[in-house]
Formats: sequence, C-alpha cells, structure tokens
Amino acid sequence: MKTKMISTAVCALCVLALTGCGEISSPVSDGSGASSASSAASPMVSTSTNSTSSAASNQSSSSAKTSSTVSAVSTEQSKAESLPALSQSDKYVEISVPDETSENSEVGSLSQRNAVSKARDYLKFTSFSHDGLVEQLKFEGFSAEDAAYGADNCGADWKEQAVKKAKEYLKTQSFSRDGLIEQLEFEKFTHEQAVYGVDNAGLDSSSQAGKKAEEYLKYSAFSYSGLVEQLEFEGFSHADAVAAVDSCGADWNEQAAKKAEEYLKYSSFSRTELIEQLEFEGFTAGQAAYGARAAGL
Repeated sequence: MKTKMISTAVCALCVLALTGCGEISSPVSDGSGASSASSAASPMVSTSTNSTSSAASNQSSSSAKTSSTVSAVSTEQSKAESLPALSQSDKYVEISVPDETSENSEVGSLSQRNAVSKARDYLKFTSFSHDGLVEQLKFEGFSAEDAAYGADNCGADWKEQAVKKAKEYLKTQSFSRDGLIEQLEFEKFTHEQAVYGVDNAGLDSSSQAGKKAEEYLKYSAFSYSGLVEQLEFEGFSHADAVAAVDSCGADWNEQAAKKAEEYLKYSSFSRTELIEQLEFEGFTAGQAAYGARAAGL
C-alpha cells in the first residue's frame, strides 16, 4: 500500500514537469495538427512513464527491503519483550571466596587450639581467673604465648568465674566479705572481679562470722575477747564478731582449761605463770584460775 502511493505521486510529478517544458502539448482541434501532436506526444509520454515507473519500481523494491528489515527487527523485539524480565539479583551472581588467611588467624595454630580446648576442659570442673588459668596451662606444658591464647579465647566470663569461685570457697569455709575479696585476689582475680564475685555469691556476713567462730573453736581454745579479736582480724565487723561470739555457745571456763593444756604440752609453767598467761590471752582472772586448776596446777 505504501509503495503504490509513492509510484502514483512520482508519475504525477513527472507529467506536470513534462507539460511545463512543452514536451506534452494539449490536443489541437485543427485536423492534421491534432493528429500529429497526439502521435508525437505519445511515445515521449510512454518513455518518460517507463523511466519513471522503473525508478518507482526501484524505490518500491528499496522500500520493500526496508519494510522487511523493520519487520525483522520488530519480530526480534517482540521475542525479547515476550521473555520474562530479569530481576537485579538474576543479572548479577555473587560468588563468595573464603578468606583462608582470616580463617586461619581466627583458628590459630594447632598448639593454640589445644590450649583453648584444655582451658575449656578445666572450666567445666572448676573456676579460674584469667591469670590463674594461664598459670595452670603453663603448668600443663603450654608455652606462655599458647597459654595466654587459650585463656583469651576460651569464652570465659571472668566476673562469673569470680562468682563461682566465691561460692566454691563458701561451701567449705566461712569468710567475711573483706576476707573473701582478699582470697579471690590471691587467686589472681582483679579487684573489680573479686568484689563482683563476693557481692553476687550470696554471702551473709553475720552468719559467716558465726560459722567462723565455730571453726576456730574446733581447732583451738579462745577467750571471749580473744575470739572477738580473731574474727575482726579475719575482716568481720566488730558488731558481727561480737554477735557471733555471743551466739557460739562456748563455755569460757572450759576454753581456759583447754588453753592451759595446750601451753603445758609445749612448755612448763608454774601455776601463777600459767594463770598470768591465760589472762594475757583474754581470760578473766576467775576463768584463768579455773583453767590452771583443771590442767592439774
């Protein structure tokens, strides 16, 4: 349809051009002139028309080729449009390559991994401070560097380790708050960790003072004042120490007799000297005299 329109237009233009140049004249009414003009014009129009038709045909062929190309492009475009649209994630594929250097630095050497494993084994059964665990690993034969690596990477919470250690001590012994803090620091916990451990171990100072008084009386003899002083030396407050001694149920006369016997095991005394020694220990004069007499003097 598009090609036919181009051919008709070209023909029309050619005819107009020829008419303007005088090559095609209008028919004349005079007899002979009309006939000759008509016969002369016919071949020229035919030739021009043929040339024009040839050109139009070539142009039509070119247009057909162009139309075919456009059609082919349109077909390919239609095929492309019919394909499903790719998402951004479909267009690009990420490939993760493990960083072997990073992994190796996290894992550590074989000896370091063994130190970590040994540290965790110890922490399953008892509690340690960081420095205490390092010392234990060194005792096991690990180098100072590997032992430190093991303690650093075992995953322990050192404050919680201090709490556990404080509770372990309180199961077997009695402590004042200050005394237990000192003990945890001796175990190489920092002061901050030791304080945290004691404050979170459920320590009751007054009850601990009573237990400590009973422990002392199992292994040695004390006067009332002597036992109060000993508890204060252990870090208990004066109030807790007095309350503990008042409630320990000791017979102070019997305590004086035991103390007299202890002295006589290691040294010799006259009665007067022994009484003076017992009074020096904090027993009253009546308790000291009772003690010397009960010991056979």
